[in-house]
Amino acid sequence: MSPDDSIQNNAQDGYDVDYEKAGAGRESNPLPDLKRKLKSRHLQMIAIGGTIGTGLFIGSGTAIAHAGPAGALIAYIFVGSLVYSVMTSLGEVATYMPIPGAFTSYATRLIDPSLGFAMGWIYWFSWATTFALELTATGLIIQYWDSSINISIFIAIFWVLITIFNCMPVSFYGEMEFWFSSIKVLTVIGFMIFAICIDAGAGKEGYLGFHYWKHPGAFASYLLSPGPTARFVGFWAVLIQAGFAYQGTELVGIAAGETENPRKTVPSAIRKTFIRILFFFILTIFFIGILVPYTNSDLLSGDTNATASPFVIAANLAGVKVLPSIINAVLLTVVLSAANSNVYSGSRILIGLAQEGYAPHWFKKTSQAGVPYYSVAFTAAFGLLGFMNVSDSGSTVFNWLLNIAGVAGFITWSSLNACHIAFMRALKARDMSRDLLPYKAMWQPYLAYYGLIFNILIIFTQGFTAWIPTFSVSDFFVAYISLILFAVLYIGHKIVYRDPFVKPLEADLDTGRLEIENEYWETTTPTTWYGKLWQLISG
Repeated sequence: MSPDDSIQNNAQDGYDVDYEKAGAGRESNPLPDLKRKLKSRHLQMIAIGGTIGTGLFIGSGTAIAHAGPAGALIAYIFVGSLVYSVMTSLGEVATYMPIPGAFTSYATRLIDPSLGFAMGWIYWFSWATTFALELTATGLIIQYWDSSINISIFIAIFWVLITIFNCMPVSFYGEMEFWFSSIKVLTVIGFMIFAICIDAGAGKEGYLGFHYWKHPGAFASYLLSPGPTARFVGFWAVLIQAGFAYQGTELVGIAAGETENPRKTVPSAIRKTFIRILFFFILTIFFIGILVPYTNSDLLSGDTNATASPFVIAANLAGVKVLPSIINAVLLTVVLSAANSNVYSGSRILIGLAQEGYAPHWFKKTSQAGVPYYSVAFTAAFGLLGFMNVSDSGSTVFNWLLNIAGVAGFITWSSLNACHIAFMRALKARDMSRDLLPYKAMWQPYLAYYGLIFNILIIFTQGFTAWIPTFSVSDFFVAYISLILFAVLYIGHKIVYRDPFVKPLEADLDTGRLEIENEYWETTTPTTWYGKLWQLISG
């Protein structure tokens, strides 16, 4: 049976597939010609590397300072559970419809075209502006070794390099992320081994145990006078910081459209999300909390190089002098990896927007190797905003742009949870069982509701510090400009196009899916011991 016959039969069976409303048809609006060249090991490392970044290597120090070791640990566990709800929600939809052009199309197909428009553009803007941040960070990291060097030099150099990298075939991006992520993983594992040794008494301070949980304490007071309320304020502030650190986990959903055999590799990457959250984030926060007291002033230094890393602070307290330069070198690879992912993700989101008619159609054009060169060039151009940091006046505007980038992650997570709920309703309308899905997650759709409720709660409360100790108008707008922009995009699109909400029976679950079902990938069983080991690790 051909795909067209299948669609016709679906319509006869009561599946009212309206491509004009809920998704483009293959003949009238062909899917972008991206190449499925990402292998399983690439996707596994993209899933890991998307989360391990400056938020973990540097931002975790601020979390310890604001909430204390126990408060930060609880906050990261809680936000980790939200991330897991998002990933399992995304996993079921992305494996059923692993369409080229990112997951922003799901909101258009399943819920509301206006939501797809607003979510897609604000998510793209978050990646484009974050690219500028990462380019700036490269200059600041190199200044750790030589403060006389102008950061604008390295903004220009790395902008050119990252743009060239993203003009290569997607397999090149996957290979780069594989090795960059491997460095991150080895660094985190090495730190954990180091932490166990220092805590056991290998450092100059002798045996530590849980000394810093008692003195100065397990929970820190933040912004208010010491007491239960101040400790809760510290905990809630760290929820927001933890959310920023976890952002990037959803890169698996973007890469699904260019992955070999997505029905197998994507579920494998999604299933291991829980282990990655537990191992790389929660254990790292735990070990930092037993090695560094939350009263250490270096935790709040505000630097973006090795001096602000809690890894380095722990090494200095233990009397190990060689670690700072090593960590700074690792931070440089972390930032380059993040910058590479920023351009990749932003360009693929533009493809999804163009596919749904929310961006110029030429953003879908690709080279013979499947590279969307127009989308790459447009996204990379926003990296030049990094030069704004060279001037004092420009840095103020740049901080506003970065706040948009941060909160956009929570808006995307909320939308993905909502997309899964709508996906379940669409399946029910078609009288389809979840047992037929290529990937069936645990505790769904309850996890999706859980994630949706708390992600929305964090979005609306993330600017609470604007009221402490007194209300600040400027702090309020800095905190909520992202939400305001999202509302303007959504309402503006709704007023202009007046698209109705997508009814469950009209949701487009077929475009792009039927092509995947007709594709075949040969798989080979490894024969060497290291091949079998990798298969065991990567699933």
